[in-house]
Order: sequence, then C-alpha cells, then structure tokens
Amino acid sequence: MFDYSWAHWLTFFGAAFALEIVPGPDLLFIATKTARHGRGHGFAAMFGVWTGALVHVAATVLGLAAILARSAMAFSVIKWMGAAYLVWLGIQALISAQRGNDTSGAPAVPVAPSRWAAYRQGILVDLLNPKVALFFLAFIPQFVVPGAGPVTAQLALHGLLLFVVAGLIEPALILVGDRLMRLLRGRRRLAAWAERGVGAIFIGLGARLALAQR
Repeated sequence: MFDYSWAHWLTFFGAAFALEIVPGPDLLFIATKTARHGRGHGFAAMFGVWTGALVHVAATVLGLAAILARSAMAFSVIKWMGAAYLVWLGIQALISAQRGNDTSGAPAVPVAPSRWAAYRQGILVDLLNPKVALFFLAFIPQFVVPGAGPVTAQLALHGLLLFVVAGLIEPALILVGDRLMRLLRGRRRLAAWAERGVGAIFIGLGARLALAQR
C-alpha cells in the first residue's frame, strides 16, 4: 500500500529521534512524575501524554489542526489554559517542597496522587499545548509522498510511527530516572530542593507557553 524509499525512512526516523530527545513540557512532565513518585507514576504520565498526542495526530489527519493554525482566538484560548495549568503544577510542587521543609526530622516524601491522576494530568499537559498541535501539523505532512498511498493514510501512518519512536526512548528514561531517584531518596534537604526545581521548571514552561506565538 505504501511505497517509500530508504532515504525517506532514514530522514523521518532521524528527525523523529532528534525531536524526541529534546526536552519539552511533555518529557519534563514524565520525568518529574517519575522523580517524585516512582516509575509507576512515570509510566502513567507517559501514557497520558501519548493519549493527548494521539488526539493531536487524529486532529491533524482530519484537518482540525489547520483550524487551530488559522484561528488566533482558538490558539489563544488553548494557549492560556495550557499556561495556567503548567503554572498550577509548578505551584503545587513548590507547596510540596515547603511542606517537606516543615517536617521535623523525617525525609520529605511527596504524597503520591493516584496513577490515574497522573494519567489525566498527562493528557491535559499535552492537549492544552497548542504548539504540539501545530508541530504535528507542520511535521507530519512533510513526509507525505505523492503516489505513495492515500494522503490520509500516510498522515496516520507517520503520526503513529512517532509513538514507536517515543516507545523506544521514554520507557528507558523512566527506568533510568527511577533508579537514580531511588539512590537520592531519604535526603530531606535534597528532596525539597528537587521539588523547588520542578516547580520552577513548570512555572517557566507555563510562562514560555503564555508568550508563544503561532
């Protein structure tokens, strides 16, 4: 059904791997969930992010992302909702760090929400970032080859293959991150500073998203 050259696949997978390892809100969210609550929450966050990304892929295939690209109002509404949500996550982390500092001798261990909550948060982190929708709209169509197959099927194929690339990288990062954090747990002061760092990162990402242009 699909007819592509080796050069096509080398270009696509090379670009996909390069983009996957560049830290963004999604990857940082997964990393922080892993660092704070372990690999179970990291995987839950990852699957949440993937669910949100799947919606973006479907929107690209159906042409809905093009509407977001053209509508300044739709872009602004989603952008500000996403920015507010990232800032809220950052504030929650700062509050957690302060509570850890208030403990009188025991190590600061953040109270873990349910994995279902981490999954839902992952969906929102991805869905409420209009830059992700525009990324899919800009990236995937570049690999549509005239005559290689139906355009809609080509868009869907390349969108789904991005999940294959993510599946080769993100689970390994979660496992490595969890192992490292196990070595650091029990150090109250370090844990509190890690929470502050997480909070600052998310607030910074929220501010960056608020300043983003189409």
